[in-house]
Amino acid sequence: MSALEGPSVHVRGHILLGDDREVGELWVREGRVSLTRPSAQGTYMRVLDGWVLPGLVDVHCHIGLDADGAVGPEVAQKQAEADRDSGVLLVRDAGSPADTGWVQQRGDLPHLLRAGAHLALPKRYLRNYGLELEDPSQLPAAVREQARRGDGWVKLVGDWIDRSLGADGDLRPLWPDDVLAEAVAVAHAEAARVTVHAFAEETIPGLLAAGVDCIEHGTGMTAEHMAQAAAAGVPVTPTLLQVDQFEAIAAQAEGKYPRYAARMRRMHARRHEHVRNLFDAGVPLLVGTDAGGTIAHGRVADECAELVAAGIPAADVVAMASWRARDYLGFGGVVEGSSADFVVYPADPREDIGVLRHPSAVVLRGEVYD
Repeated sequence: MSALEGPSVHVRGHILLGDDREVGELWVREGRVSLTRPSAQGTYMRVLDGWVLPGLVDVHCHIGLDADGAVGPEVAQKQAEADRDSGVLLVRDAGSPADTGWVQQRGDLPHLLRAGAHLALPKRYLRNYGLELEDPSQLPAAVREQARRGDGWVKLVGDWIDRSLGADGDLRPLWPDDVLAEAVAVAHAEAARVTVHAFAEETIPGLLAAGVDCIEHGTGMTAEHMAQAAAAGVPVTPTLLQVDQFEAIAAQAEGKYPRYAARMRRMHARRHEHVRNLFDAGVPLLVGTDAGGTIAHGRVADECAELVAAGIPAADVVAMASWRARDYLGFGGVVEGSSADFVVYPADPREDIGVLRHPSAVVLRGEVYD
């Protein structure tokens, strides 16, 4: 996409600002939204018609990371551009080994909230992905450091396969409950929130007791865990594109780690039912692709389609991917004077989630990409 310059943009149609808020027109002046018809139209006005959403949000995305670890700025820029062109205009980067602070200085790339590096233990996460602490007791100090380096978020690896158990190798929590609780308290004292990678059932009680702010994947959550998370308002990012890979992961592992492979297969088989149960239990759900690593950037529409396939109404998925996520991250929606960040579609994605794959225009900081 290439930017089209002009002093103003006029948007007409169905402009969805929230669950119960819709307007018929808005204007863009100097990169900002106006809900009031301007008295002077200017010498050029770009007109956009259609169904309009506040910029989409990918809350589990890894700009600066690929399958082998950190990537340089050129690759990271292409990742961010792919997200932008898909309609994702706000990214919560859920852990990256690369320094991507420079993205925040680029007006043509999505707004970025960084979580710093993944925090893990040696041989208990993917190689070259995270900061590996020598001892669990180092976690609180590492959380403090990452909280000060990031943008209000810290990312922990809550569990991973323990290969030291040989054929009995399986998912196991990384952190003792008391250390985890101290680390979360440290993050909160630094005005940062904590999100945690968690596949296994046995990881969840310690996370909820520690007061974590978000759970990534959450594939092992039981009905009791769901009720606790719903009561506490702790959201879950299901990352169905990632969970869809569990069968392939199991096939690779079954010869050496049969217990782990069997668990991954069980979680894969019930992935859609599990997400429906989360939704029905009242757990707030967020939309994240887990892009980076083995999943390509720019696939937010595919993640949304998977959530609908799991049984979540398309209207809720659209809200989860747009204004609800923006509110959760403290970024705000499309209001008078806000940054002009929105996506225009030829039809209503609440009626057909596949429409999200075909934006007719992306507007970021007032610049039109089409």
